[in-house]
Amino acid sequence: MALLSRLVPSARGLLIFEAAARTGSFTAAAAEFNVTQPSVSRGVAELEAAIGAKLFERRARGLDLTADGSDLYGVVGDAVGRIAETVQAIQRRQNATKPIVTLSVSSSFVAHWLLPRLSEFNAAFPQIDIRFDLVPGVLRGIPDNVDLATRIVADDDQSYHRWFFAPEIVFPVCSPAYLQARGKLDHKGDGAGHVFLWLTDHAMHRWAKEWGNVANRSTSKGVWHEFTDYSVILQAALNGEGIALGWLSVVSSTLLKGTLVPASDLIIRTGQHHSLIAPRSKPLNPVVAEVALWLQARIARELDALTGMEPRFDDSDSSGPKTRSI
Repeated sequence: MALLSRLVPSARGLLIFEAAARTGSFTAAAAEFNVTQPSVSRGVAELEAAIGAKLFERRARGLDLTADGSDLYGVVGDAVGRIAETVQAIQRRQNATKPIVTLSVSSSFVAHWLLPRLSEFNAAFPQIDIRFDLVPGVLRGIPDNVDLATRIVADDDQSYHRWFFAPEIVFPVCSPAYLQARGKLDHKGDGAGHVFLWLTDHAMHRWAKEWGNVANRSTSKGVWHEFTDYSVILQAALNGEGIALGWLSVVSSTLLKGTLVPASDLIIRTGQHHSLIAPRSKPLNPVVAEVALWLQARIARELDALTGMEPRFDDSDSSGPKTRSI
């Protein structure tokens, strides 16, 4: 990869370009850097000359990005935003009176599992502050500044310290009122009379076959609502608005409270499990391990309480032929 210093006259030129692209104005960008408008214009012109492409169309009403400018801004804007977030995180840590532990977890896990226990958590760890790095959809990579995360990782992945959290068990859930009003879901039917709450990030080709015929969108007579935030989906299910896929590691508390119930007898055991993981790329803070063990103990207590419920939610295949492995 060519060195950036050989491609552009200065990193400052990229920052000026980002400000001009974001604000759509050389004058506004100049105000951010406390320089004159001609200085910003020259800086952008130098960047364009170095790259060999026009980045802006100068118009009377302001600036428009060219196609090349839009490509560059997509990368530079994202990088500048991430740098700013990292600098702010460092400053918060430096200014904090207590150590900060950053948890990367789903927004749904925090909203529907951890928040009801937050006072208990605070009592257990008064010596630290928690920063939640929330993920609204599918959990994927881990940001560099994260201390502890919940993820599904390969058993042979040696990149992390790891604590078992919960098996990946998935099943349709709804509110008791919805179940009473509309009845159990027939996966062999066409979904008529039911409302389905769907997460955009879920690969339809994978989960649709597990729902059965009811998920055939070409023949389904149900209503399908699609969301980008799983936490909102569960809230809608709690409000009696429809049926959602429930991940046991997130909905265990609502099952015990009876605010969500299985919408059918279908239980999907993927054979995978959620783990609490801490990157080995940095020394393991002892308090991070303590937090992991605290979370592990609390979810284990709930899973034990669910063992005697029907249908069975333990990680076995004893619940009969309607259990599927994928």
